[in-house]
Amino acid sequence: MTEDPSKIDPDIKRAEDVVARVLARSKKRAELAYAESAQSPDIPLAEKATSLQSTRGQKENEAGALEREARRGTRRVASLSTELEDVSEVEYRQVRLERVVLVGIYESDEDAAENSLHELAALAETAGSQVLDGVLQRRMAPDPATYLGSGKARELAQIVAADRADTVIVDGELAPSQRRGLEDVVKVKVVDRTALILDIFAQHAKSREGKAQVELAQLEYLLPRLRGWGESMSRQAGGRVAGGEGIGSRGPGETKIELDRRRIRQRMSKLRREIKAMKPSRDTQRQTRRAGQVPSVAIVGYTNAGKSTLLNKLAGADVMVQDALFATLDPTVRQAETPDNRIYTLVDTVGFVRNLPTQLVEAFRSTLEEVAEADLILHVVDAAHPDPIGQVRTVHEVIADIEGATNIPELIVLNKSDLASPEEIAILRSQIPNSVAISAATGKGLDELEETIAAMLPRPAKPVDVVVPYEHGDLVHRFHETGEIEFEEYLSTGTHLVGRVDAALAHELDDVDVS
Repeated sequence: MTEDPSKIDPDIKRAEDVVARVLARSKKRAELAYAESAQSPDIPLAEKATSLQSTRGQKENEAGALEREARRGTRRVASLSTELEDVSEVEYRQVRLERVVLVGIYESDEDAAENSLHELAALAETAGSQVLDGVLQRRMAPDPATYLGSGKARELAQIVAADRADTVIVDGELAPSQRRGLEDVVKVKVVDRTALILDIFAQHAKSREGKAQVELAQLEYLLPRLRGWGESMSRQAGGRVAGGEGIGSRGPGETKIELDRRRIRQRMSKLRREIKAMKPSRDTQRQTRRAGQVPSVAIVGYTNAGKSTLLNKLAGADVMVQDALFATLDPTVRQAETPDNRIYTLVDTVGFVRNLPTQLVEAFRSTLEEVAEADLILHVVDAAHPDPIGQVRTVHEVIADIEGATNIPELIVLNKSDLASPEEIAILRSQIPNSVAISAATGKGLDELEETIAAMLPRPAKPVDVVVPYEHGDLVHRFHETGEIEFEEYLSTGTHLVGRVDAALAHELDDVDVS
């Protein structure tokens, strides 16, 4: 039923007429624009029709073009300017280290602070930078605004300007506000210890699993450090006029920073699923090694303590060795043999470091499972380091976080003994009882180490005295691989073996014994 026009409110009728005229003008402009573009010989007709689908689509295309242009404008040429001047959002900053100045604070122990700063310098050089200077400050706690305090931050700015450095590396983990505050003073990029270690890991990761673990750790570090306008732009007021909202207060919905966070969380979830999917393969490989009751030895220790060099010496392997921190990230498994001809496996693991980022510990937990599955932990210590006891303490802290690893027997190996004085070695051995001093580079002390490993490895528990028929040569081979042979002779009926084996092999040997 049609309503009588005379009864319609005049204001409503006037508003409807205005809306109709506006819509008519919009439609006419769109038709004229389409007609003009259709006459242009330079642009294909299909592209013109697509480009004129909607005004909203045009605006989105323009915004994307502007953003792409803005990003192209922020590309840097090395050593011409600082990234701090060009890029304001941390997700577009690269941890690209060139000429750096180091900064650290300490409460009371100056020697420990200096050792930590020297280690930070080694980390920076491993990442490919040139260390120019270092600054230490004694204070009770980091300044919440600039980490150093305003006076020391201004002094640091003068050092940076004099050395023409383009990066400051802080020996600690910075809050986002501290990093921004310090950057505002020194006017160059500021990187903390965690970002530096993550950058080294990203450079050195080779395997698919290692790369996934590093990326997961980087995203966990990046997520809380995204810059934006906070939650003020994230609210959509809707039409709640009663609350003082409504027209003029409706937000744009999901802001760019929220979009970035959502994408990062999605990527992190995908990486966790991928790493979890790789676990069955590792478990299968581990079970295959365990099927023959082959003992396992895990080599752990501080980074650059000489773990890979020791693995090469004990197993005759050719694992890559480099005088750099975190040269090894992916676990390496090799087979070795004790002096009494028993086979065992050696597992080379990622090195540890003090203040190891929690993101890395969590991301590499799957790799550290190799330690929990070992029969013996070979803890390699750099005996020539200024603070070897501190290294031991750091490694023990990380091992304590690995479920089931604290109950495994441990043998501490004082490596690089050729670079330390006999007095220093004697002091270390008095502080660390039941340790072995060696030099993996020269071979000094390796014979003693191999004998100690053989004595600490689990031994077969079941004594046997059997004659194995010649058609069961596979059992004789397993006896040689996993058991201890005390006596062996060849008879007309088979091979006479006396020794010790595990319970499963002993049961099989009893079934074929012809003695």
